[in-house]
Amino acid sequence: MSVRKLKPITPGQRFRVVNGFDAITADKPEKSLLAPLKKSGGRNSQGKMTMRYKGGGHKRRYRVIDFKRDKQGVAAEVKSIQYDPNRTAFIALLEYADAEKRYVIAQNGLVVGQKVSSGEGAAPEIGNALALRDIPLGTIISCIELRPGQGAVMARSAGTFAQLMAKDGKFVTVKLPSGETRLVLSGCIATIGAVSNSDHQLLVSGKAGRSRWLGRRPRTRPVAMNPVDHPMGGGEGRASGGHPRSKNGIPAKGFRTRSKTKDTSRYIIERRKK
Repeated sequence: MSVRKLKPITPGQRFRVVNGFDAITADKPEKSLLAPLKKSGGRNSQGKMTMRYKGGGHKRRYRVIDFKRDKQGVAAEVKSIQYDPNRTAFIALLEYADAEKRYVIAQNGLVVGQKVSSGEGAAPEIGNALALRDIPLGTIISCIELRPGQGAVMARSAGTFAQLMAKDGKFVTVKLPSGETRLVLSGCIATIGAVSNSDHQLLVSGKAGRSRWLGRRPRTRPVAMNPVDHPMGGGEGRASGGHPRSKNGIPAKGFRTRSKTKDTSRYIIERRKK
């Protein structure tokens, strides 16, 4: 994986850094695994805007991803590595021995022609999905379940990974990408390896228009608003806005919003880094 810096033949390309797409092997998605994707524009079922600065963007189709990896004991071959407009990671098209095709999140180092499998008996190799109890300590993992059968919910974005730290009874200790260390049930499934497209963090849009292509509208600074619109608005001249806070008045920059009585707090051994 690599990035390319474009020659500044236009103002929008002067600082533009794009993905090299070295790992991509196919440019057309598998039709049977596509689904329609309707845009909300930040509106709820009543048509009221509940999320600001959303709207527009290029039309997309959703790629149906197999987060559960529940086709166990059947070997699959990696047919292609593809770009997915709905996520930062690349995706891999698998074809199983019984000719069924599925998309999965591609791990770093996954190549076309490689055989992958899931479930008991699968080797702890890149791309294979195993229960956490069957994975050796110290292994780099991604696409982790929180409840058995739920499907992967943690460490799914580009370049992220977690590490298996310890095993104790029905729980294992996992160090997450945020720095948090927590207990996860040992029956949960995880995939071996870090998520692909680790260079995603190096990309530079180069121009405001590219944000519009992605469905992001211009964001108005709170200090430029009036007091009726935002707690940080108003004031004589160029006021600093006071303490940073959201439109609802919740302080930003380190204010903890997690409930102290939340039941799952008992599974957290060490909080994430500030």
